[in-house]
Amino acid sequence: MDKNVKISILSELYGKLLTEKQEQFINDYYNNDLSLSEIAENNNITRQAVRDILKKGEKKLFEYEEKLMFMKRTLNQEKRIEKVLLELTKIQKEYSDKQVANVLENIKKELNSLV
Repeated sequence: MDKNVKISILSELYGKLLTEKQEQFINDYYNNDLSLSEIAENNNITRQAVRDILKKGEKKLFEYEEKLMFMKRTLNQEKRIEKVLLELTKIQKEYSDKQVANVLENIKKELNSLV
């Protein structure tokens, strides 16, 4: 997974645990696609200060993920659900019993709501 995508996801999960500036700058840089210079200008600080705040925030996000592993567990759960959905679709196509098809459709709807 791309580092920028990873940081964006981690920010969603753990952003509130960062300082206000770290959260704001990470959101501006990774989600709003602002440059270091633009963020610096908007906050009346140097580009280097923005970079330092971003790096500290990124480091914290990775530390939180290393300890809590929410992103890893969520991605694993989504993969497992997708696998089950594929298997249900195979069963649904191979068997013509209406009751089985209805039960499988309900299960698929429930699993889709979890993804």
